[in-house]
Amino acid sequence: MRIGTGEHTYEWTEKWAEIPDTQSAREGWAHHGIVVSNTGNVISFHQAEPTVLIFDGDGSLVDSWEATVQNAHGMTLVEEGGEEFLWLADNLSAQVVKTTLGGQVVMSIERPDLEVYREGKYSPTDVAVYEERNGGNGDIIVTDGYGSSYIHHYDKDGNHLRSINGTEGDGGHFATPHGVWINTRKPDAELYIADRSNGQIQVYGLDGKFSRAFGTGGGQDWLHSPSGFAAWSEYLIVAELRGSRVTLLDAEDNPVAYIGENTGAFKLNEGWPNVSHETLIAGKFSSPHGIASDSDGNIYVAEWLVGGRINKLTRSS
Repeated sequence: MRIGTGEHTYEWTEKWAEIPDTQSAREGWAHHGIVVSNTGNVISFHQAEPTVLIFDGDGSLVDSWEATVQNAHGMTLVEEGGEEFLWLADNLSAQVVKTTLGGQVVMSIERPDLEVYREGKYSPTDVAVYEERNGGNGDIIVTDGYGSSYIHHYDKDGNHLRSINGTEGDGGHFATPHGVWINTRKPDAELYIADRSNGQIQVYGLDGKFSRAFGTGGGQDWLHSPSGFAAWSEYLIVAELRGSRVTLLDAEDNPVAYIGENTGAFKLNEGWPNVSHETLIAGKFSSPHGIASDSDGNIYVAEWLVGGRINKLTRSS
């Protein structure tokens, strides 16, 4: 099934990944991230159990390992010294850990000792790293998307440097800063924040200074609940949860395509996004949550669903 328009058309592969089909998996509340390794393997998480899943390029499950986290809500792949590592953000157990691709924990990030957490909740949802291979210094960014809506900045050794909450600029206080991405495609790297409940993306410098916000407000109304980011070529690929679509942005942050749009899905399906497979429509998303892309521009989307669904969009133009 082909979807998309113009230069951005894709072949939709329904339920591309052979995710577990046990009773617990079918009933599990899938709510996780997804990444692609340098070998082309796709890495995601079990629908109900603390297990990392590894799929080959055909979607076959080729490996798995038990994780120290309850849920890999956010998954980030980094490369250091020629070796790949995973960062896992667990909103359930409030953990952020770095592992090898085989599951060995090599580092963890603690909740910062801030006044807001004397009584406030901490529930991390995503991680970004200013990788040295991209001209960075190894700094680590953690989003507290389901807790107190803060973004925390650490050095490469895990020492806390600063925290922001959106009140520093015109974008306003973050409301579910769900995902984060570091844009290194320009001379000065920038931090993109999926400010989901505000329906916008906020952009900061890595020094913590506000730059701009876009997608909603100021005459704009083309972005709905951005949840996560992937990047390919000059495009930023945005998973929109409530928008039930994938949105492509050009290098100047302008929307160029909406993919798999399922307008109003959140209104039509009772209990959304925790809906069953009977409500799903091939070629249309219900609740894009985690997103990744490979070197060929193919897109992989993990949805927030009962039982889970991972689809592949193979780029055809």
